[in-house]
Amino acid sequence: MPNKKSAKKRVLQNKRNELRNKAAKSAMKTAIKSTLEAARQGAADTTEKGKLTQSLIARLWKRGIIHKKKAARLQSRLARNVARVKLQAS
Repeated sequence: MPNKKSAKKRVLQNKRNELRNKAAKSAMKTAIKSTLEAARQGAADTTEKGKLTQSLIARLWKRGIIHKKKAARLQSRLARNVARVKLQAS
């Protein structure tokens, strides 16, 4: 347990940031899954959903929630999988 006032404040900040980051990562994972599912279903707005999901991933990288290379990897995999599913569907 922290003794100094600044250390106590830091514990509270860390907890708050942890919750915010966890929620953001969860939203990112949900967006990725829904985009891939929309591609599998053959939805017309799959390309638009893909762009929105890639934008979300980039925002998380900008805010420092995920690493730059992880963001690039996720965006690449998403684009590749959406293209692959769309190709198989047609």
